[in-house]
Amino acid sequence: MSEDTRKSAEDLIDKAVEVATEAQTSEAVASAELNDLHESVGLKVVTEPLAEEEVDFDTFSKSDFRAVKVKECTAVPKSKKLLKFVLDDGSGTDRVILSGIHANYEPEELVGKTLIAIVNLPPRRMMGIDSCGMIISAIHEVDGKEALNVLMVDDKIPAGAKLY
Repeated sequence: MSEDTRKSAEDLIDKAVEVATEAQTSEAVASAELNDLHESVGLKVVTEPLAEEEVDFDTFSKSDFRAVKVKECTAVPKSKKLLKFVLDDGSGTDRVILSGIHANYEPEELVGKTLIAIVNLPPRRMMGIDSCGMIISAIHEVDGKEALNVLMVDDKIPAGAKLY
Protein backbone atom coordinates (compact mmCIF):
# COMPACT_ATOMS: atom_id res chain seq x y z
CA MET A 1 0.00 0.00 0.00
CA SER A 2 1.50 3.37 -0.99
CA GLU A 3 2.06 6.09 1.62
CA ASP A 4 -0.58 8.31 -0.07
CA THR A 5 -3.13 5.48 -0.04
CA ARG A 6 -2.36 4.73 3.61
CA LYS A 7 -2.73 8.43 4.54
CA SER A 8 -6.05 8.60 2.66
CA ALA A 9 -7.22 5.45 4.45
CA GLU A 10 -6.20 6.86 7.84
CA ASP A 11 -8.01 10.14 7.06
CA LEU A 12 -11.10 8.17 6.02
CA ILE A 13 -10.97 6.14 9.24
CA ASP A 14 -10.57 9.31 11.33
CA LYS A 15 -13.59 10.81 9.58
CA ALA A 16 -15.64 7.64 10.13
CA VAL A 17 -14.83 7.71 13.84
CA GLU A 18 -15.79 11.39 14.02
CA VAL A 19 -19.09 10.81 12.21
CA ALA A 20 -19.92 7.80 14.39
CA THR A 21 -19.25 9.83 17.52
CA GLU A 22 -21.27 12.83 16.33
CA ALA A 23 -24.18 10.61 15.41
CA GLN A 24 -23.96 8.98 18.87
CA THR A 25 -24.20 5.53 17.38
CA SER A 26 -23.81 2.74 19.88
CA GLU A 27 -20.27 1.65 20.61
CA ALA A 28 -20.92 -1.82 19.20
CA VAL A 29 -22.26 -0.46 15.91
CA ALA A 30 -19.44 2.07 15.61
CA SER A 31 -16.88 -0.65 16.32
CA ALA A 32 -18.37 -2.96 13.68
CA GLU A 33 -18.42 -0.12 11.15
CA LEU A 34 -14.82 0.80 11.98
CA ASN A 35 -13.68 -2.82 11.60
CA ASP A 36 -15.50 -3.02 8.23
CA LEU A 37 -13.82 0.23 7.19
CA HIS A 38 -10.40 -1.07 8.24
CA GLU A 39 -10.95 -4.18 6.13
CA SER A 40 -12.29 -2.22 3.14
CA VAL A 41 -9.07 -0.19 2.89
CA GLY A 42 -6.84 -3.21 3.49
CA LEU A 43 -5.86 -2.57 7.11
CA LYS A 44 -5.56 -5.65 9.30
CA VAL A 45 -7.01 -5.42 12.83
CA VAL A 46 -5.76 -7.91 15.41
CA THR A 47 -7.02 -8.42 18.96
CA GLU A 48 -5.62 -10.66 21.67
CA PRO A 49 -7.25 -14.07 22.06
CA LEU A 50 -9.72 -14.51 24.91
CA ALA A 51 -8.22 -15.72 28.18
CA GLU A 52 -8.41 -19.47 28.57
CA GLU A 53 -8.26 -19.40 32.36
CA GLU A 54 -11.61 -18.89 34.06
CA VAL A 55 -12.04 -16.56 37.02
CA ASP A 56 -14.61 -17.52 39.64
CA PHE A 57 -17.31 -15.04 40.58
CA ASP A 58 -15.90 -14.39 44.07
CA THR A 59 -12.51 -13.42 42.62
CA PHE A 60 -14.11 -11.15 40.02
CA SER A 61 -16.31 -9.52 42.70
CA LYS A 62 -13.22 -8.32 44.57
CA SER A 63 -12.40 -5.91 41.73
CA ASP A 64 -13.97 -2.47 42.28
CA PHE A 65 -14.63 -0.81 38.91
CA ARG A 66 -16.00 2.74 39.13
CA ALA A 67 -16.97 5.60 36.87
CA VAL A 68 -14.52 8.47 37.47
CA LYS A 69 -14.61 12.07 36.26
CA VAL A 70 -11.35 13.63 35.08
CA LYS A 71 -10.81 16.85 37.03
CA GLU A 72 -7.22 17.39 35.87
CA CYS A 73 -4.86 15.63 33.51
CA THR A 74 -1.22 16.57 33.01
CA ALA A 75 1.89 15.08 31.48
CA VAL A 76 4.31 13.70 34.08
CA PRO A 77 7.62 15.59 33.87
CA LYS A 78 10.56 13.50 32.61
CA SER A 79 8.22 10.80 31.29
CA LYS A 80 7.30 10.31 27.63
CA LYS A 81 4.45 7.91 28.43
CA LEU A 82 2.77 8.88 31.69
CA LEU A 83 -0.24 11.12 32.24
CA LYS A 84 -1.27 12.09 35.76
CA PHE A 85 -5.01 12.08 36.36
CA VAL A 86 -6.74 13.80 39.27
CA LEU A 87 -10.12 12.10 39.45
CA ASP A 88 -13.45 12.44 41.19
CA ASP A 89 -14.31 8.88 42.21
CA GLY A 90 -17.41 9.84 44.18
CA SER A 91 -15.70 9.49 47.57
CA GLY A 92 -15.25 13.22 48.17
CA THR A 93 -11.45 12.87 48.04
CA ASP A 94 -9.47 13.31 44.83
CA ARG A 95 -7.84 10.14 43.48
CA VAL A 96 -4.55 10.25 41.56
CA ILE A 97 -3.90 7.64 38.89
CA LEU A 98 -0.96 7.54 36.49
CA SER A 99 -1.48 5.94 33.09
CA GLY A 100 1.01 5.28 30.29
CA ILE A 101 -1.23 6.57 27.49
CA HIS A 102 0.45 9.83 26.47
CA ALA A 103 1.34 8.40 23.06
CA ASN A 104 -2.39 8.10 22.38
CA TYR A 105 -3.92 11.11 24.16
CA GLU A 106 -3.06 14.67 24.98
CA PRO A 107 -3.99 15.62 28.56
CA GLU A 108 -6.43 18.37 27.59
CA GLU A 109 -8.53 15.90 25.54
CA LEU A 110 -9.41 13.96 28.67
CA VAL A 111 -10.35 16.70 31.14
CA GLY A 112 -14.07 16.53 31.87
CA LYS A 113 -14.48 13.00 30.48
CA THR A 114 -16.04 10.12 32.40
CA LEU A 115 -13.75 7.08 32.41
CA ILE A 116 -13.69 3.66 34.01
CA ALA A 117 -11.07 2.83 36.65
CA ILE A 118 -10.33 0.00 39.02
CA VAL A 119 -9.96 1.69 42.38
CA ASN A 120 -8.99 -1.05 44.85
CA LEU A 121 -5.50 -1.85 43.60
CA PRO A 122 -2.68 -1.18 46.07
CA PRO A 123 -0.87 2.13 45.38
CA ARG A 124 2.02 1.83 42.93
CA ARG A 125 4.80 4.41 42.97
CA MET A 126 5.85 5.70 39.54
CA MET A 127 8.14 8.66 38.88
CA GLY A 128 7.87 9.55 42.57
CA ILE A 129 4.04 9.68 42.51
CA ASP A 130 1.66 7.13 44.05
CA SER A 131 -0.83 5.84 41.48
CA CYS A 132 -3.98 4.68 43.27
CA GLY A 133 -5.78 2.57 40.69
CA MET A 134 -5.82 1.92 36.97
CA ILE A 135 -7.62 3.60 34.06
CA ILE A 136 -9.21 0.90 31.89
CA SER A 137 -8.28 0.91 28.20
CA ALA A 138 -8.83 -1.33 25.22
CA ILE A 139 -5.86 -2.24 23.06
CA HIS A 140 -5.63 -3.85 19.67
CA GLU A 141 -3.31 -3.80 16.68
CA VAL A 142 -3.90 -2.12 13.33
CA ASP A 143 -1.43 -3.07 10.60
CA GLY A 144 1.18 -4.06 13.13
CA LYS A 145 0.86 -0.91 15.26
CA GLU A 146 -0.67 -0.85 18.74
CA ALA A 147 -3.87 1.16 19.06
CA LEU A 148 -5.23 2.12 22.47
CA ASN A 149 -8.59 3.58 23.44
CA VAL A 150 -9.50 4.65 26.96
CA LEU A 151 -12.96 3.45 27.98
CA MET A 152 -15.13 6.55 28.11
CA VAL A 153 -18.74 6.37 29.17
CA ASP A 154 -21.77 8.64 29.06
CA ASP A 155 -21.18 11.79 31.13
CA LYS A 156 -24.64 11.26 32.70
CA ILE A 157 -23.09 8.47 34.79
CA PRO A 158 -22.13 10.01 38.14
CA ALA A 159 -18.63 9.79 39.61
CA GLY A 160 -18.42 6.77 41.86
CA ALA A 161 -21.06 4.67 40.07
CA LYS A 162 -20.05 1.02 40.52
CA LEU A 163 -19.81 -1.30 37.55
CA TYR A 164 -21.06 -4.88 37.83
